[in-house]
Amino acid sequence: MTALPSPPKSRTARAASIAALAFGTGLAVLAVTGNMAGAQDLPGKMTDEVREFCANIVDAARDRRYAVQTKELEDLRGEIDERIAALEAKRAEYEDWLERRKEVIEAAEDSVVGIYSRMRPDAAAERMEKLDASLAAAILLKLNHRQAGIILNEMDSRAAAQLTSIIADVAKSEDPS
Repeated sequence: MTALPSPPKSRTARAASIAALAFGTGLAVLAVTGNMAGAQDLPGKMTDEVREFCANIVDAARDRRYAVQTKELEDLRGEIDERIAALEAKRAEYEDWLERRKEVIEAAEDSVVGIYSRMRPDAAAERMEKLDASLAAAILLKLNHRQAGIILNEMDSRAAAQLTSIIADVAKSEDPS
């Protein structure tokens, strides 16, 4: 046989125990009846002492709930600020990488264009046929028109037609009219 717990010694502890008992009883009634009206209609269960205790702690409980919610919101704001800072750092890193990439590509393009401009037209045509069509078209666009025409003349007719189509599409996209 288990011993019953001893009654609380202080008035506050006793009131808290009564409030917990009333709250538990209310929850039980709420669970059985499905509404709060049943929990409020308990005759004799809500004593004046419990009502007084609940009335005394309602403001403190509300303040505590607001404080907890405010703390949670501040924590979330902090997490969001950290994520925004991380994203800004990544964006700056990406922009730096993109700028360096553009510089390298421009330097490489100028070098590649220079190389193709000095090649014999038949050799340039043979190599351009093996390149990605967009890259070959970009190189042809950077060559002077006479050299580009000679290289296209040396290409397989299907590859020359594909490159001409790409160049024509680029020319259309640059001209808004």
